[in-house]
Amino acid sequence: MPADESPTPPSGVSFVMPVLNERAYLEHAVASVLAQDVDGPAELVLALGPSTDGTTELAQRLAAADPRIRLVDNPAAHIPVGLNAAIRASRYATIVRVDAHSELSPGYAARALQTLERSGAANVGGVMHAEGRSPFQKAVARLYNSPVGLGGGAYHGGTQEGEAESAYLGVMRRAVLDEVGLFDESIRRGEDWELNLRIRQAGHRVWFDPDLSVTYWPRESWLRLARQFRATGAWRGELVRRFGRRNGIRYFAPPILLLVVVLALVVGILQLTGVLSGPASLIASLLVCTPLALYVLLVVGVALAPGGGGLRQRLWTLAVLPTMHLSWGLGFLGGVLRGARDTVDASRLGTRNTPLP
Repeated sequence: MPADESPTPPSGVSFVMPVLNERAYLEHAVASVLAQDVDGPAELVLALGPSTDGTTELAQRLAAADPRIRLVDNPAAHIPVGLNAAIRASRYATIVRVDAHSELSPGYAARALQTLERSGAANVGGVMHAEGRSPFQKAVARLYNSPVGLGGGAYHGGTQEGEAESAYLGVMRRAVLDEVGLFDESIRRGEDWELNLRIRQAGHRVWFDPDLSVTYWPRESWLRLARQFRATGAWRGELVRRFGRRNGIRYFAPPILLLVVVLALVVGILQLTGVLSGPASLIASLLVCTPLALYVLLVVGVALAPGGGGLRQRLWTLAVLPTMHLSWGLGFLGGVLRGARDTVDASRLGTRNTPLP
């Protein structure tokens, strides 16, 4: 074998999971992985960031109890760095990405492997189905599952199987990952979209299968949600700087909303100070207030729509939907104008969560 070639990994499945401050969710996420029934050997590689909530100790106990669990360090705490460390430490030909804030549905891996073989794709993903416990988290989950909340990507509720722009988490051929160079460690959020772009540019297919489902648990508080969406928006802005029109048009809706809000505030100040008056004031009001009024009606309509839950959940929806859009839009504008730089998802740092029942 030539010196520059790596040996072909044996058949089997390597689940890879970056972990940081996930004590409340890790045990359930790991259990959902170990319960997967696949032909051939399987392993779970946890990339451990510098957690402060007991996650590392829990991971070590889980690994001591099951030889299928292996641990690698991720001192940088960044998701793509941890993913690459876990992939490099993995032993098998199929890589299944798993998030510590998620749970795989029964039969997920077996179905994904069948779809991978049937479609001939390099990466297969399914639906991210958000769930919640508290009224706040349930409101967030409902909006995650709605095109109004996250823009209508296939993995947020698509029903048509076929080629896709990206894949949630992803079940990937290790040979293709090695070919395109794993995850780009300079991208802290949106790393999956960028990887799938390179996979498609290399002539491979990314595939969406709506029969694949992963349960996702959103952030548990308003502040953590706002931090998460601001960081995600900043990195989408960075991706726009790098890749331009390859980014879908839906990514530009939240920053446009934010600009309209800012413009409405400016118009209001000019009117109060008398700088803007007469017909010009009326025209300006119509131009900025009409889209804002329509947005308010949209938010209220979503909160009152069937399936909105109890009163507290509906009230949280009134706050959560604008928070998601405006935080994301603020991050996006910053990312486009100056780059994401060292923006991180601060909602994952220093958490103290109550374990799932």
